Amino acid sequence: MTIIESIAAEAAAIAEIRRDIHAHPELGFEEVRTSALVAQKLEEWGIPVHRGIGRTGLVGVVRGLRDTGRRTIGLRADMDALPMQEFNTFGHASRYPGRMHACGHDGHTAILLATAQHLSRHRDFDGTVYLVFQPAEEGGGGARVMIEDGLFERFPMEAVFGLHNWPGMRAGQMAVSAGPVMASSNEFKITIRGKGSHAAMPHMGIDPVPIACQMVQAFQNIVSRNKKPGDAGVISVTMIHTGEATNVVPDHCVLEGTVRTFTTEVLDLLEARMRTVAEHTCAAFGASCEFVFDRNYPPTVNHPREAAFLRRVAAEVVGADNIVEQDPTMGAEDFSYMLQARPGAYAFLSNGDGSHRDSGHGMGPCMLHNPSYDFDDALIPVGASCWVKLVEAWFREPAPVPAVTA
Repeated sequence: MTIIESIAAEAAAIAEIRRDIHAHPELGFEEVRTSALVAQKLEEWGIPVHRGIGRTGLVGVVRGLRDTGRRTIGLRADMDALPMQEFNTFGHASRYPGRMHACGHDGHTAILLATAQHLSRHRDFDGTVYLVFQPAEEGGGGARVMIEDGLFERFPMEAVFGLHNWPGMRAGQMAVSAGPVMASSNEFKITIRGKGSHAAMPHMGIDPVPIACQMVQAFQNIVSRNKKPGDAGVISVTMIHTGEATNVVPDHCVLEGTVRTFTTEVLDLLEARMRTVAEHTCAAFGASCEFVFDRNYPPTVNHPREAAFLRRVAAEVVGADNIVEQDPTMGAEDFSYMLQARPGAYAFLSNGDGSHRDSGHGMGPCMLHNPSYDFDDALIPVGASCWVKLVEAWFREPAPVPAVTA
C-alpha cells in the first residue's frame, strides 16, 4: 500500500469531518448542512466553489499551476443519506431519528475532500480538476438533475470518475472493470381489476388474487425462457396488496416490484413481455389490467479506456495483486447518467468485513443499507491517493481523442 504522505498526515482530521457528516445525515436534495460544510472546507483551502448545481450539489474547481485551459477531469462523490434508523450507538451515530449514512456517502465525500485538500496545496499539473459533490443518489437521480442543470456545459470534462466503498471485499482491494458493473433500476405497478363478491360465492365475482398468483409465476418464466440465458435480468415482485376481510373476494389486487438489467435491449424485452403477460392473463379470466413501468437509473457501464487507466493508477496505490475484477451487481447507481454523458469509470473500494467499527456498533453485518453499517475511515487516504495519482497521470498522458458521432 503506497499512500501519499501529505494525505496520510491529514487523514485523522478528514476522518473527523466524515464522522461529523455521519452524525448529521441529510436525505436527497436536503443536504444543506453537508453542502455548506463541504463548501466551507473547499474555500478554506483556496478552492472556488459553485453552489446550487442540482439544487444542493456543488462543484469545486482546482486549477494547476501550469494550467493552459485545455485539459480537464472530473471526480464525483455523493452526499446524501438514507431514510432508515441507525442501530449503532457509538459517538458519531446519527443524531436524527429515521436518517442514517448507511451507504458510506459520508466516506465518499470525505475521500473527495482529502483529494481536494492535497490538490489545493500541490498544483504542479497542467489542467483543471472539477470536484463534483452530488446530492440525492439514493433514488433522487441527483446526477441527472446536476446534468440537466448544466454540469457538463459549465464544467467541461474530458472524463469523469467515481467510486463506492464495497463491504465484503478483502481489505485493501479495489475493483475496476470495463463494461456493465451495476444494473438499471426500474419499478412496476400492476393493478388487476376484478369483481368483488362474497368469499363463499366466488362464482359471482372475478377474483384478482389467483390472477395475481399466475402473473407472478409467469414473470419468472420470462426470465428463464424469453431472454437469452447469458443475459442478466431480474424481475422481483416485492409487494402484493389486496383485500380487507377474510370473507370477501376483493375487487382489485396491486402488484409492485423491481426489474434490473445490464442492457437496454434486455430491459425492453422484459418490459414488453411483462406487459403482454399482465394484460393477457387478466383478459383470460375476465379481468382488466393497469400496467405502469417506470425506468429509473440506467445501467452503470464503464468505458474501456478509462477503466483500464483507473485500474493502472490504482495499482500504484494498493498494489497490482489487490486490483480485482468487478463482480457486476444488480444494485443501481445514478453515476450511470454521468457515464452516459462523458467517458469515465466507476470503481469499488473494499470496506472490509466490518471489524473496523467502533464499540457500540449494532448487531449484524457491516453491509450497505444495513442499520449497523459504518464507513471505514482507513479508506480515506487510500481513495484520496488513488484520485490524486489519477489526476496527475491523466494530465501527463496525451488528451483522449473525442469519439466521432454520425
